[in-house]
Amino acid sequence: MRSFALKSLLAAALCSLASVSVAQTWPTKPVRIIAPFPPGGTTDQISRLLGAEMAKNTGQQFIVENRAGASGSIGTAAAAKSAPDGYTFVMVFDTHAVNPALIENMPFDTQKDLAPVMLIGTAPMVVTAHPTNPHKSFNDMMTEAKAKPGTVAFGSIGSGSLGHLAFAQLGNRAGTEFNHIPYKGGGPLVTDAVGGQVPLSIATTVLFKPHMDTKRLIPLAVTGQTRVANLPGIPTIAELGFPGFAAFSWWAVLAPAGTPPALIARMHEEMTKAIRTPQVQEKLAAQGMEIVASSPEQLATFVKVEMDKWAKVVKDNKIKPD
Repeated sequence: MRSFALKSLLAAALCSLASVSVAQTWPTKPVRIIAPFPPGGTTDQISRLLGAEMAKNTGQQFIVENRAGASGSIGTAAAAKSAPDGYTFVMVFDTHAVNPALIENMPFDTQKDLAPVMLIGTAPMVVTAHPTNPHKSFNDMMTEAKAKPGTVAFGSIGSGSLGHLAFAQLGNRAGTEFNHIPYKGGGPLVTDAVGGQVPLSIATTVLFKPHMDTKRLIPLAVTGQTRVANLPGIPTIAELGFPGFAAFSWWAVLAPAGTPPALIARMHEEMTKAIRTPQVQEKLAAQGMEIVASSPEQLATFVKVEMDKWAKVVKDNKIKPD
């Protein structure tokens, strides 16, 4: 038994040393970052922003692969099933914590099949209107919603998205309902929101900021606990008659479960370098993101809290996927 134990310890030590050795030379080939939403959305934008910076620092390509569908679960499933060799990661969005309560028989276990790497940051969402929309304020919108339940339409990035759930909560508190129009990601939503095909929309300030700057979308309210620094004149939903109301979008990077900790540490290290670059910080902050750059352990705790919080909203409102 003593001999067996010593052999086991030796084997474990050799595996650990091999992992550290591989991590020291990582990456030796292109790294894939799966963005589980269409091009143009925030997971795509942030993946490309960080990937370009990490490519400069490492000398290897960081290739963004868009694999959209099912509120991000299709692309995330592809990452979960990939080899845990440090060459596949996935950039998830806040829907990641909602999907387990929303989608039956998902082909992966959210907590068991993926390893946390980093919570990049959080941002409040913003409710916007097309300039031709008759609702010129949040109160205009709520007045009609209360007078004619189910007639006020809004777009989100998909059924079960945080924007969808935020409006469900808002309807519950106001004693009314909204007409939800789900899109398949931020890119398609922006296209129709800017084009006037959907009268109201909700998404992250990161996604909508360029279009608010050009007046193609009019901000009505933000979902944070306080006003947003780059939208100082736009009130929070909490201060417009719904005290305590808050909902935040977030972005995080995960790896397939079983990825050696040393390789996760290397990816975390390179991401940290990229995020600390002044131009990256400026771009993210200008779009309304509060940078977190958490440890893997902090991300694991964060995801569990978000899963519990939004599972209740999904259940209480009987929300179904697209």
